[in-house]
Amino acid sequence: MNGLTGQPVKSNYSWHFEHPDCIIRVRDAYLALAQQLNPGLARETIVLCIGTDRSTGDSLGPLVGSRLTRYSLPEATIYGTLDQPVHAANLVETLASIQERYSHPFIVAVDASLGRIERIGYITIKPGKLHPGTALKKELPPVGELHISGVVNVAGFLEHLVLQNTRLNTVYKIANTIAAGLWLAQRSLVTRTSDEFSIQRSIN
Repeated sequence: MNGLTGQPVKSNYSWHFEHPDCIIRVRDAYLALAQQLNPGLARETIVLCIGTDRSTGDSLGPLVGSRLTRYSLPEATIYGTLDQPVHAANLVETLASIQERYSHPFIVAVDASLGRIERIGYITIKPGKLHPGTALKKELPPVGELHISGVVNVAGFLEHLVLQNTRLNTVYKIANTIAAGLWLAQRSLVTRTSDEFSIQRSIN
């Protein structure tokens, strides 16, 4: 159930970044899924933003990571920024480092994706693992218990060139929307968990 509305939690949320309520919808979707998958923030939250600034279309993850780092996302650790991107060449190493440092962390994966032309600009949030590198036919390990993706361009033909020639404006706006929604959601989760802890202490 969604703790905000009392409605059953959906398994797939998707909206266009230009929707006037998109940031709020990203917030609410993340809240619903995070409360279900990591109740009470019992596990360390890791936001793993995948991609590289060497390709415009693939820079969505690092842009989100950099924005969240600037926002100081509460009670979460960010991997993958413009300064220190996480990409195909270092993903396995990064995952090993995370697993060594944290015990059973709650990993939220963020990455760009390609899709049908009518889906460009859509942000999707869903439970389950992200399969990075699929568009480029790369064999990479699936990551995360919850993942967020943004469709930045069209799939199906010469994906490397498509990503290289993606409009930065589109990627930037999708990244800002994801980052704002995540920050609002995480702040709400932290506040709610703190309030619940205070109530429990007063009862005891």
